[in-house]
Amino acid sequence: LLGGAVKSKASDIHIEPYEKSLRVRYRIDGVLHEVSAPPKKTQNAIVSRLKIMSNLDIAERRLPQDGRIKIKVLNKEVDLRVSILPTAFGEKIVMRLLDASSLCLDLTKLGFESDALAIYHKNIQIPYGIILVTGPTGSGKSTTLYSTLATLNQPDVNISTIEDPVEYVLEGINQVHARADIGLTFAAGLKSFLRQDPDIIMVGEIRDTETAEIAINAALTGHLVFSTLHTNDAPGAVTRLNNMGIEPFLTTSTVVMVVAQRLIRVICQNCIEEYEVAADILLSSGFSKKEVGDAKKIKLYKGKRCDRCSNTGYRGRLACYEVMEINDKIKELI
Repeated sequence: LLGGAVKSKASDIHIEPYEKSLRVRYRIDGVLHEVSAPPKKTQNAIVSRLKIMSNLDIAERRLPQDGRIKIKVLNKEVDLRVSILPTAFGEKIVMRLLDASSLCLDLTKLGFESDALAIYHKNIQIPYGIILVTGPTGSGKSTTLYSTLATLNQPDVNISTIEDPVEYVLEGINQVHARADIGLTFAAGLKSFLRQDPDIIMVGEIRDTETAEIAINAALTGHLVFSTLHTNDAPGAVTRLNNMGIEPFLTTSTVVMVVAQRLIRVICQNCIEEYEVAADILLSSGFSKKEVGDAKKIKLYKGKRCDRCSNTGYRGRLACYEVMEINDKIKELI
């Protein structure tokens, strides 16, 4: 089960119990695909085995539990974040696969367009301020932040991060795992960081007003702060901070740049093929006359579907970025 997921480059494994069957699904490139499932009678054995592997209480079947597993599959060390949830017909298990070998730490390969990358590079070099990365869950925000920290990671820079949980371990960076159950929240960790002589701070997520206020304080006292927010687009981050009770003058004096992102699937390079589409179809889909031009038919590409891409026509994903630099004009609007 785990080997198959690593082989097909899945990001999540879902094991779902129903009345008379078990269902197993892999999330590959953002889309769930059903795979062959073990028989229903093996359900309890599978759940217990996974609980033992992730050091969880095998007797507790009424409460949700979270754990971690480290395994070696296909000569790769893979980290699994395990989440167990009691449902009507047993416990549902979702495992997030964190494969450090597939982590791309090169900003130029993430999907930035050249103009956006130039703006991004310019702003991450500044000595203090807040840089926010926004987008829905699973849109690659962590990868963007890890790549940025790897780019800035020099011997003369002290970088501290607080994450929930630490997804990938980066050499030369002090990473702290937030644990709300013992009082180590993002806010508490941030307060401690300020006494650790940091140059750059990364907070996993700004979830509440307290964390936002400390992050703004850190930026005002000369630190560069990176964090994420759950908003749908870049301008929405400003509204979100406003809703948290952050004064607009504090937002304008600290937030330097907001980056919003989504992940889009890439056509499989093994089975890519050309096809033609009538210009009218593109115009009716929202493309402008300028983009379509005078041609009657437009050449596009699609995947023919092959074994290498598990018959989906897509293999791998790239990020789509919206980079909003907080310039004087935007500051006035805020």
